[in-house]
Amino acid sequence: MKGYLKREDDFSTRRKHLHNLTDEELKNRFWELAEKLVDPMLDLAKTHTTPSIERSVLLRMGFSSIEAKPLVDGAIDRGLMGKGVGHLVYKISEEKNISIRQAGEEMIEGNHWDTLIEIFKGGKK
Repeated sequence: MKGYLKREDDFSTRRKHLHNLTDEELKNRFWELAEKLVDPMLDLAKTHTTPSIERSVLLRMGFSSIEAKPLVDGAIDRGLMGKGVGHLVYKISEEKNISIRQAGEEMIEGNHWDTLIEIFKGGKK
């Protein structure tokens, strides 16, 4: 058959270094390798965000896409994007003892941004 490539069975060769491991050791080896794969992705996710991700978070917090845009734009304009826009809304809600919905609506109107800059010390912390 044209285009058919038979893979040689090399399982016994590839598993030689694992042959003497117990089930528990194999399990530990698996999780060790899984962590090596996932750690760089977690580091990237913790240090990088995008307007799209932030809008997505806000949508899951109950805001519409029309409401999410000015919140994200407000965070970008004030250098607070790295704090997470959902986090900013939550912080105002907590600080002012108001609902998350109310906090977001008031932020859309332009309120509380100075408080956020003060809380996060200009977006540096």
